[in-house]
Amino acid sequence: MSRDHDLPDVPSRRLVLKGAALAAGALAVAPGAAQAAPAPAKPAPYANPLVLQRADPHITRHTDGRYYFTATVPEYDRIVLRRSRTLGGLGTAAESVIWRAHATGPMGAHIWAPELHRIGGKWYIYFASAPAEDVWAIRIWVLENAHPDPFRGTWVERGQVKTAWETFSLDATTFKHRGTRYLVWAQHEPGMDGNTALWISRMADPWTLTGPQVRLSTPEYDWECVGYKVNEGPYVLRRNGRVFLTYSASATDRHYCVGLLTADADSDLMDAASWAKSPVPVFTSNDTTRQYGPGHNCFTVAEDGRTDVLVYHARQYEEITGDPLHDPNRHTRIQKLGWKPDGTPDFGVPVADTVQEGV
Repeated sequence: MSRDHDLPDVPSRRLVLKGAALAAGALAVAPGAAQAAPAPAKPAPYANPLVLQRADPHITRHTDGRYYFTATVPEYDRIVLRRSRTLGGLGTAAESVIWRAHATGPMGAHIWAPELHRIGGKWYIYFASAPAEDVWAIRIWVLENAHPDPFRGTWVERGQVKTAWETFSLDATTFKHRGTRYLVWAQHEPGMDGNTALWISRMADPWTLTGPQVRLSTPEYDWECVGYKVNEGPYVLRRNGRVFLTYSASATDRHYCVGLLTADADSDLMDAASWAKSPVPVFTSNDTTRQYGPGHNCFTVAEDGRTDVLVYHARQYEEITGDPLHDPNRHTRIQKLGWKPDGTPDFGVPVADTVQEGV
């Protein structure tokens, strides 16, 4: 499993971060991961866009030293995987289709935002889909593969993640903190204005929620409500004694952007009051670099095992003809995630499309 989810933020790491490492934002991976696959002396070069026409990207670095990539394909009809020893190599890595939408019935349409996670010695993919006959009845579903290699074995359909209501829900992500596994997702709450809010729940197993389901954020600021009132695409990063939860807001055109919730690592993550919401977006479109609609991000680590990496999608142009969901050119991009002196993430701006020397 990715260190972003399973590496405890112990006091010794916090002390290190108060020194010179805090300015650099550099954090080591779990020792087992580093020993399993020695990292190159420095991060390998890469080019943005990293992967063309792949939206909602998810990249995780496994303990075998490889990067595993999945994302939404523009046809919305299948789930794909790539892997590479380097981040840059994902751009040219062979792509395998590991699951296809059903011709009829559930999981037949709008296959969106898959995420690959390693839990309890098995691989799991969380994704959103709808019945072929009711394409907007989107829900969260789970696949499981017991084989050590996710490109082999059998992907078993574990079914729908049942939430409190049978309403529009998507973009599930999971993380483990202080021994407890959580699911965070986006869902429309009956009777609420707007499209989706962010929710959190503990998990009894990788496809079953247990206990209360708590709303963490609703679209309330102007920048969260352009085109659609949306909070979606959550992802967690634990650093510096805090839990950071990014999410995306507004319509999926140039107004799409990234917001941020923050909780103390010692707080009750199931208490909405533990989470502070940034009143401004932390990552937005940029005219200078010609990057528009950055969002649906995740995090990974560079080949050096220390540098945090921001993964996201964006378009290279501002104006879109027709429905943005029918425009295929949301490309996967990566860049170094910086850190401010106070220990909070510094997202900067989406970098221009050039060859980089490494993140």
